[in-house]
Order: sequence, then C-alpha cells, then structure tokens
Amino acid sequence: MASPRTSPKTVVGLDIEPGFVAAAQVRVNGSLTVERAAGATLPPGVLRDGEVADVEALAEALREFFRTNKLGKRVRLGVATQRIVVRTIDLPPLDDDKQIDAAVRFQAQDHIPMPLEQAVLSHQALGTVDTPEGPRTRVVLVAARRDVVERFHAAARQAGLRPVGIDLAAFAMIRALHDGTSGSTLYVSVGGMTNLALAEGTTCVFTRVVPGGVEALAAALAERRGLTLEHARQWFLHVGLTTPLEQVDGDPEIVEEARSVLVEGVRRIADEVRNSLDFHRAQAGALAAQHAVLTGPAVAIPGFCDELGAVTGLPVTAGVVDEARAGGHGGIAANRLAIAAGLAIEEAPARTPIEPQPMPEPEPAPMAELPPAPEPEPTFAPALEPTPAPEPEAEA
Repeated sequence: MASPRTSPKTVVGLDIEPGFVAAAQVRVNGSLTVERAAGATLPPGVLRDGEVADVEALAEALREFFRTNKLGKRVRLGVATQRIVVRTIDLPPLDDDKQIDAAVRFQAQDHIPMPLEQAVLSHQALGTVDTPEGPRTRVVLVAARRDVVERFHAAARQAGLRPVGIDLAAFAMIRALHDGTSGSTLYVSVGGMTNLALAEGTTCVFTRVVPGGVEALAAALAERRGLTLEHARQWFLHVGLTTPLEQVDGDPEIVEEARSVLVEGVRRIADEVRNSLDFHRAQAGALAAQHAVLTGPAVAIPGFCDELGAVTGLPVTAGVVDEARAGGHGGIAANRLAIAAGLAIEEAPARTPIEPQPMPEPEPAPMAELPPAPEPEPTFAPALEPTPAPEPEAEA
C-alpha cells in the first residue's frame, strides 16, 4: 500500500470486530472520502461478542498491523457489544454544560442496568424539546462497562498506539454514511457481528448489537465442510441467495451446504433486525425507520440486501465510503471501511440531501476466484474515555 506522509495530528479510525480489523484515514471536503485504508483478519478467539477476550493477542496483532501498513499512531477506536447502553432522557430545562453533566450523572442510575462505579458514561445534549410536561432538555446518554472499554484501551496502548478516544461503532457508522437524506434511517452493519442504529439525521435514537453475523455463518460452513474460514467466505460470495442451485458451479454438496447456511443465517439476522425495530416502536414517542442502509461484508453477498428489505419492509441501499483517490481503499472492500472512516472524524460532514436509490445486486463471484479446497482438518460524538494511561515510549 502506498504510504503518503501522515500529519502528526491525523487520527486513524480503528474498527475492531470478531475476525477482522480495519483502519482508515479520511479527507472531509464537503463529503467524507478515504485517503488510506488497511485491513487484516484476526485470529479466532481474540474478540468474543465484540469484547476483547485476549488483550495480549490483540495488542500483538495491532502492533504488526500498524507496522506493516505504516499507519499513524493516533487512533480512535470503536466498540460494539451488548454491554453498552444508549438511552434518551429528558431533563429539566438547562443550558449550562456543567448543570447538564451533573443532572445526567444524578439520573443515570435510574436509566442504566449497571452500577455507576462499573460504568464509563458519556452524553450529548440534543437541545430543548416540547413534551407533555413542558420544555425539557433532551440528552442521549451512553453507558459502557468499564472493563470493556479498558481492555480495548489496554490492547491499543500495548501495541504502541495513542488512543485519542473510544466511541460507539454505531455512532461512527451514522457519521460515515449519513447522506443528507431526510427522515429516519436504519443503519445496519453485518460482519463479525450485527450492529444496528436508528437515527434521525445524524442523531442516534436507538442502537443494538446482535452477536453473530457473516463471520459466524462462515465459521459454521467451515466446520461442516472442513474448509478454511477464507474458503467459506468465498463460497458465500459465489453461491449467494439468488442463483438457482443447479446453475451454481462447484462441488454440489458444498454449494448446497453454503446455500443452506446462508438462508438460515440471513433470515435469522433479518428477523433480529425486525424484532429490534418492533421493540423500539413499542416505546413512547419512538421513530419509525423510513429506509435502511446496509454496510459490512454482507453487502457483497448476492440476495442479502433483498432478504433484509423483504423481512423489514424497508427499501435498502448499500452504504460505502468512496476513495479520495485511486487506491485509497488499499485493496480492502469498500463495504468493510464505513465504521473505520466514521471513527476518523468527530462530526458528520454536511451533505446535500439526496433521494435513496435501490442498491444494485452484487454479481456472484465466478468459480475461478475460489481458492482450492484444503484437506479436511480435525476440528458520539463525545468519545468514551477510560482512565488515562501513561504515554508509550517513543519508538527508536
């Protein structure tokens, strides 16, 4: 990958999820584009359900990743786990930041299902709103388990990186993919896990993380057929959900198994998204999504977009961030870079509103692109800030 000179103030967005790590440096000039990017697979077991299971293994993987790709050391990391809570709360009318902060901390325990001493809190004031009780200051409150945040922070520091913040991956996804379209939008990333966020403009009003995604489906196929994970991923791209099985080239048993895993898995993921929306709609004053944006490796699977749209009843478009110049994506699929790109910025760029267009269906991968099968083997705006750690020693 080309290595242009990096400004000391450049922030690299770092998206770490089960099975994959992506990094992006971006340019904002009316729109968000990727100047440099890199990606690499992570060994199984380093992350579990979005949380760091092995700090030392992740630190070593990040150290090698940044050394190989010559990326800047100032990073903003994204987190996405079921142990992060986002709540919208209404406070008495307040306009002083210190008063809002004190009021949030006073009321936080009534809104989050964890002891305050075990939580890292952050909030964003949305302004004054009219309610049946009169004017109120509306605030988005984010609470994460302290141990979750600190393990990400520790791995980054051990790798020699300098974290400038840790943010919700859902917030970064919205920042990167909001295109000015009016109305409420459902953003869904399906990769190592399923991460969804409902937003009004660039304000997240609901988010949920569902364990499992394309990576879990690939692991299931690999185990059933004695394949490598990479081989299983390629079979999904080749088989997809649209082409009749008799027209798909390759080993008939693997083709049938890949389609079976995909059909079952995609419907389960789509059902989880629909159920999450149903849960949100049951809340007082909840917004109804008007359209959806899909990002992550699932974008490349033929038929995934249609299945998500059919189950949720929403028009679905692909969410990717363009290159600032040829080669800006660094050979990484654009659908893997949206969250990393959003983490590299603190605010969504202002964009001209556009009408959503149907997402083109990806073509099945030709059989020639599949690697040979191996022999079977036994088988938020304001970032969440953990306790500061000492600066790492300067590299020689």
